[in-house]
Amino acid sequence: MYTRTATGRCGNVRIAHVIGVALLVAATSRTACASEVVIAPPRMKAIGTVDSRFQSYNVEMVEVTGGRFWKPYAEGRMQRDRYSGRPPIDLANTRLRKVAAALSPAYIRVSGTWANATYVADTETAPSAPPAGFNTVLSRAQWRGVIDFARAADAEIVTSFAVSPGSRDANGVWMPDQAQRLIDATRSLGGRIAAAEFMNEPTLAANNGAPPGYDAEAYGRDFRIFRDWMRRSAPEALILGPGSIGDAPSPSGSGITTRDLLAASGPSVDRFSYHHYNTLSPRCGVHDDPLQALSEEWLARTDATLAVYRALRDAFEPDKPIWLTETADAACGGNPWDATFLDTFRYLDQLGRLARAGVQVVMHNTLAASDYGLLDEQSFRPRPNYWAALLWRRLMGTTVLEAETPSMPDFHAYAHCHPNTKGAVSVLLINSARNAPHVVTLAGPAERYTLQADRLQSATVRLNGEPMELAANDGLPRLQGRPAPAGRLRLPPASITFLVMPDAAACR
Repeated sequence: MYTRTATGRCGNVRIAHVIGVALLVAATSRTACASEVVIAPPRMKAIGTVDSRFQSYNVEMVEVTGGRFWKPYAEGRMQRDRYSGRPPIDLANTRLRKVAAALSPAYIRVSGTWANATYVADTETAPSAPPAGFNTVLSRAQWRGVIDFARAADAEIVTSFAVSPGSRDANGVWMPDQAQRLIDATRSLGGRIAAAEFMNEPTLAANNGAPPGYDAEAYGRDFRIFRDWMRRSAPEALILGPGSIGDAPSPSGSGITTRDLLAASGPSVDRFSYHHYNTLSPRCGVHDDPLQALSEEWLARTDATLAVYRALRDAFEPDKPIWLTETADAACGGNPWDATFLDTFRYLDQLGRLARAGVQVVMHNTLAASDYGLLDEQSFRPRPNYWAALLWRRLMGTTVLEAETPSMPDFHAYAHCHPNTKGAVSVLLINSARNAPHVVTLAGPAERYTLQADRLQSATVRLNGEPMELAANDGLPRLQGRPAPAGRLRLPPASITFLVMPDAAACR
């Protein structure tokens, strides 16, 4: 039960919803209107839970080893080369560890396209060139850096293994030797692998390091070898799969459908994993208009992709929890606006939608590489999406509630029990209307945390009017809410507001 009153932009239109029955009181204007909804914690009901590491992130394998990754837009000339070289990421960097730890607990997924052809060396330093059948080398020292970082940041490691020709026997059959070396090295260095996918994005296998002509039948054969080896060698680790992107062959005809992969491998996984991007970036030839980034069509792409994979999960791996192990706004390094406040609407809306739909883990790509990174890859300074992630971590717990608000194209609401305060609920309100406010009515008092920016494509975000930035010695700012009394609360245009409210019966 909720009450909604349309006011403001619609003049004298007044609509009340009581127990699902709409009563039209008056209608003197057909113009669009700012809408008032009642936020009443006592009426909110629990609808599910998510993993304690729900909000997680990727560090690409190519970041760890060093190599060619998506070229920054500032370097230009994408049409000639989409990639540029970079040294290995400094996982011992004090700032990086501090800001990552603030998002804990989390999963850190070290995988990506480049992992499919990465050789695991058994030496401290990498040889000057990878062996035949591999493209790059992971040294023992570099993997130790991953383990030490994960420990410092309270992040459980998720990974995948090489499937390139160098990892196969004379008949082209996958061998677990390299995967076993990574498992053994992890244990000897005092770490653990919490979960693993066989390979990264098998739907694009032909372009992602697998041998030429690799098909669903070969995948099914190899996956069964992988599954049986994992059960013997790393029984404590979860098997994720298929970790695919898309359920249709690529235009070049080189892709494999997710359906074919699942049919070939048979029931095999502990968690059903998939990847999702709203679009491709200009690096891969797609030039989207940033004006659509706040549209319902853009935000709802999260739902559309999940519906495809949920149906496949139900058909082939019924009841297995769903993990989204790689996601961002745009594949191929991100759109030019992904490092700005404009993408924060998608980022938080996606978390809200997926938690409400029962997805257990969401791994953002990446923590600190290219335009979609939560952090700038050179300085490790937080971008707007990082500050949003920090607010989510501090305010949104693992119990998901029904927010009981009407669905509107430019207004979205999500609710979770507060992670630390018993009986309190945190409500996330997203006003994606660029030029119009929304009005809500608070049934009780709240603490308000409102994110805004001077420009949508600004790299600086403000919390309750104050710019979010690191303090001296890379200290995190205090996330201070402002009192909001019971009654009407105006949500500014193009703003994101978290409310913390007491008296949520479902959270006691």
